[in-house]
Amino acid sequence: MSLRKVLVFVELELRRLRHDPTEVFTRAVQPILWIGVFGTAMSRIRAIPTGSVDYLTYITPGVLMQSTSFIAMAYGIMLVWERESGILKKVLTLPLSHFMITLGRSLAGATRALTQLLVILIVALPLGAKIILAPQALLLAAVAVFVGAAGLTALSIILAVFMKTRERFMGIIQAITMPLFFASNAIYPVEIMPLPIKLISLGNPLTYVIQALRDALVYGAYLESLHNICIVAAFSVSVITLAGTALRRIIE
Repeated sequence: MSLRKVLVFVELELRRLRHDPTEVFTRAVQPILWIGVFGTAMSRIRAIPTGSVDYLTYITPGVLMQSTSFIAMAYGIMLVWERESGILKKVLTLPLSHFMITLGRSLAGATRALTQLLVILIVALPLGAKIILAPQALLLAAVAVFVGAAGLTALSIILAVFMKTRERFMGIIQAITMPLFFASNAIYPVEIMPLPIKLISLGNPLTYVIQALRDALVYGAYLESLHNICIVAAFSVSVITLAGTALRRIIE
């Protein structure tokens, strides 16, 4: 019964997307620039070693997670707005624990972010990315994006607890999102990074989500993809638990 109440948050997010679908298409602009301009140019230069895979294909999972992570991390601004308008007090009076509310919010944020998988495929395939479209590859990719985005949404909720204004929240998000992106294997392999950045990338959840996507959609290594998804799932469960504990402080 509690799970059904949690899924109400997901249903609410789907209703928002249905009433404003233009948001999905406007988010395609940045991936088009990354894949179409940056990816195509770097593919011709061949300056970054990507093994047997061309750079355009290599960068596609990284761009997918870059755009997905920004959507998930920005989710907390809704909580800041709800706190300012008084709506959040009513939400917290629901007959659900703070953990279940956080879980519902995290799944809702992940659902919104999952739409980027379709957007990236529509952008990357015509440009020449050699993506595996087998059902098991797409299923693993969807699970990887969903699980990773749920954890990042929970991280966004934790930040929203401590940020009192929307302007301050967005400033913090911008300060976190891009370093997470560049300190991952999104646009270059971990092996060519300087040692300090390499160590940071090993603790970066984006590294494991992107590797799971790359294993599924580029290499067809499904077991390796599943292994990385399990690592991401451990991160997401931990962050959602922490966010559930922190949520009680949001109206103090």
